[in-house]
Amino acid sequence: MAIPRSFSQLYQKLLSAETKQKGERIILVIAIASFLIHLLLIFLVDVGIIHLSAPNDLFSNPISAIYTPFSFILVYEVYLLLYYLPKSITTYIAKQYEIISLIIIRRLFKDLSNLSLSYNWFEIKYDLQFTYDLLTSVVLFFLIFQFYRHSNKKYRMEASPEGHASGLARFIQIKKVIAALLVLVLMALALYTFAGWSISELHPGLLKGPSFENINNIFFEQFFTVLIIADVLLLLFSFFYTDEFHKVMRNSGFIISTILLRLSFSVEGLLNNLLILTALLFGLLMLMLHNQFEKQMAKSEQ
Repeated sequence: MAIPRSFSQLYQKLLSAETKQKGERIILVIAIASFLIHLLLIFLVDVGIIHLSAPNDLFSNPISAIYTPFSFILVYEVYLLLYYLPKSITTYIAKQYEIISLIIIRRLFKDLSNLSLSYNWFEIKYDLQFTYDLLTSVVLFFLIFQFYRHSNKKYRMEASPEGHASGLARFIQIKKVIAALLVLVLMALALYTFAGWSISELHPGLLKGPSFENINNIFFEQFFTVLIIADVLLLLFSFFYTDEFHKVMRNSGFIISTILLRLSFSVEGLLNNLLILTALLFGLLMLMLHNQFEKQMAKSEQ
C-alpha cells in the first residue's frame, strides 16, 4: 500500500525535517514577541490606559505573562507529537505526556498571581491547587523520564519475514497519512477554538459552542479527543504490522492512558491531578510489562 502522491507531498510539506526546523524558529520568535506584548498590556492595564470590563488573572501580575509564550511552546509540542507519530509509537505517546506536563507548568505560572501567602495556606483554594500542581509536575517529570528510559530498551530483533516487513512498511505509510491529516485537523481546531474564545471574551453569551470557562483547557480538551480517535485508528491499522499479544496490549493501554488524560480536563482540583498521574503511571506500567514480555520471548528464542 503506497501513499497517494498528494498525501506524500502533503506529508513532506507539513512534517519534513526542514519544516520542523523552520517551525522551531517561527515559534521562538512568536513566543518572545507574545511575552513582550503581554507584559506591555499588563503595564497598560496597571497604569489605567486600558480598562477591563471584568478582572482578569492574566493581566494582574507580570508573572502571568509567562503563560502566553508557554502557550506557543505547547503548540509546537503538538506539532512535534505529529512529527514523531510515523517514526515511533512510544515517542508519540511520550509527547502526549510532555504536553500534559507543560500544561501543568503553564497553569502554575498563571496561578502564581492568585497566591495568598498566609498561615492558612491549605485552606485557600488557589494555594492548595498550586501545591497540587507543583508536586504533580515533579512526579510527571520523573514518570516521563522513566517512560523514555524503558522505551529505549530492546530485548529482541524484530522478526523479518517478507510478510512482516511489508506489514511494517504498510503501517508506517498509514501513520504518515494519519499524521498529515491530523496537522490539517488540528490547525482548523486551533483556529476554531481561538475564534470561539475571542468571541466569548468580547461578547459573552453570543457564542453557543464549547465551554471556555477554564482557559487552561482551550484547544487541548478537543485536541485529546481527536488523539483518542487517532490512537484507535493506529491500533486497528497496527494489525497490518503485527498481531502479537503484548504489542496489542501495550497499544491498547496507551489508548486508555490518552482517554484518562482527556477525562482530566473535565474535572478540577485534586481529581484532575490524580487522573493525569494515573494516566502516565498506567502507560508506563504497560510499557514495562511489554518490555518484560519481549525479554522473556528473547530468552525463549535463544
